[in-house]
Amino acid sequence: MTFAEFYKESIDDPQAFWAKEAGLIDWHTRYAQVLDYSKAPFAKWFVGGKTNLCHNAVDRWVASQGDSAALIAISTETGSEKVYSFKELQAEVSRMAAIMLELGVGKGDRVLIYMPMIAEAAFAMLACARIGAIHSVVFGGFASHSLATRIDDAQPKLIVSADAGSRGGKPVPYKPLLDAAIDLASFKPASVLIVDRKLVSMMPVAGRDVDYVALRAQHMDAQVPVTWLESNEPSYILYTSGTTGKPKGVQRDVGGYAVALASSMKHIFCGKPGETYFSTSDIGWVVGHSYIVYGPLIAGMATIMYEGLPTSPDAGIWWSIVEKYKVTRMFSAPTAVRVLKKQPPEFMKKYDLSSLQALYLAGEPLDETTSTWISSELGVPIIDNYWQTETGWPILSIAKGIEDKPTKLGSPGVAVFGYKVKILNESTGEDCGANEKGVVVIEGPLPPGCMQTVYGDDARFLSTYWTEINDKQVYSTFDWGIRDADGYYFILGRTDDVINVAGHRLGTREIEESISSHSNVAEVAVVGVEDKLKGQVAVAFVVVKHPGAINSPQAQQALEKEIMGVVDKQLGAVARPARVVFVNGLPKTRSGKLLRRSIQAICEGRDPGDLTTIEDPSSLQQIKGALAM
Repeated sequence: MTFAEFYKESIDDPQAFWAKEAGLIDWHTRYAQVLDYSKAPFAKWFVGGKTNLCHNAVDRWVASQGDSAALIAISTETGSEKVYSFKELQAEVSRMAAIMLELGVGKGDRVLIYMPMIAEAAFAMLACARIGAIHSVVFGGFASHSLATRIDDAQPKLIVSADAGSRGGKPVPYKPLLDAAIDLASFKPASVLIVDRKLVSMMPVAGRDVDYVALRAQHMDAQVPVTWLESNEPSYILYTSGTTGKPKGVQRDVGGYAVALASSMKHIFCGKPGETYFSTSDIGWVVGHSYIVYGPLIAGMATIMYEGLPTSPDAGIWWSIVEKYKVTRMFSAPTAVRVLKKQPPEFMKKYDLSSLQALYLAGEPLDETTSTWISSELGVPIIDNYWQTETGWPILSIAKGIEDKPTKLGSPGVAVFGYKVKILNESTGEDCGANEKGVVVIEGPLPPGCMQTVYGDDARFLSTYWTEINDKQVYSTFDWGIRDADGYYFILGRTDDVINVAGHRLGTREIEESISSHSNVAEVAVVGVEDKLKGQVAVAFVVVKHPGAINSPQAQQALEKEIMGVVDKQLGAVARPARVVFVNGLPKTRSGKLLRRSIQAICEGRDPGDLTTIEDPSSLQQIKGALAM
């Protein structure tokens, strides 16, 4: 079958198509209906079916390959490396599940996971799935303010955390950030389960904090049965930056997600039981959910969890892992490849990489130079893919498990099965022609595995994502794109105020609100500016309340450092602007609208566009002058 035929079947008869794909996972109770789209755009998949993510990821493989590797946890930060077989992973997940049950966590309760890339983080995610609790993983790089907003929204009964992570050999304390977040939050969790790695000293909070090692010792023989869940019950919440400053809780289901991952692992990532998968992402992001923890395990593969840098102890560390564990499929980001490109070439030459069959890249646009270099170095297909936290699995890619279609430099590929992707003219809503720029949208229903709603806020799901264009209700990706005559898509950047820094989506509004809290900031605009290494970086333009306080370069540098410190403290280093530029005024229209795209264009050396409505043309000239300095 050609990919075109496979794709057409998925679009023309989604019920029959997804009924076949549903056979890739185990069902405790067969579903009564493949798709219920009676309350569009809310889609319910495999209605009435009962299944469980943990069962499909772990238990079902124990009989056939119980002694085979399932989870390989490697930390170059602490010099530790441990392989868990499917049997051992099942035992550890049962122990973690028993601990959660003892702490009062049950079906439907939320568990917030604020963890470094260690095995216990995967145990916690899988344990939640096992007992029907809803996990919400928060990236370990987020600071107290960001963490507090997520605590208040999810209202977790339990938080699972650690004393610290580690980066570049330096401990990154988690516990003080978590304590501060709980103090800031209105909602207070009943318990905090701490994995003490002995990286930093910490003070447990009496009556709230409990020690993982001590509780694990009490549950060594635990056998916690799987809780079978109706397909549309929620599995997890994952927060993603929004344009309003308040993060959106992307809510995912159970059955549709399991089927989508099983299908994508077979047709896109071509994974087979007994092979090894290495994703270099973090569980704080959607890639870590879909293609570190759940996807590879659902496919019966061993999956690698890696804590460390791509260049430490040297630039060959990833390739040594590929050789040692015979990695067949690897998933990373263009930023990481650009970092490795700067390293001495011998680090890629000294290891046997013959097991590796493909490298997948996502998270940001892949440039031709990076793609060509890594392809020539590895001698394997480089397969780009484009998707979002909201979709949970690729929207655009090349499904080589169906047909070995060629890739195109600069393009993540064609529309993946199940996704009815369109490029629409922003003004008229009409379909764009070949190579005509428009907004990338998806016609409903979204396929299995995509978000169900915004957690606790159906109205926000509708108002944020679903737009009426020409009487059609379509899901907006908020990305500009074009499609060529062969059906290959090219992504051109965001239509909203979210920026993409090394694959991390950051809301400019969140950063602006943080900077505005500084006592000497009157106004601020944050824009994403093109960067050769990271794809984009945040640049802040600030109008101060007291200009006399920054009348020297030294004073400006000191204030810039202070402002960056505020962002570090409130949002974490991941959101810190690359530069803070001080100006006397921000460019606005006469109606008061900030001209963000014009600011961004000037930063990138482009034409700022139509400025007929600008209130003060000198404000843009001042930005040019400030940037030149």
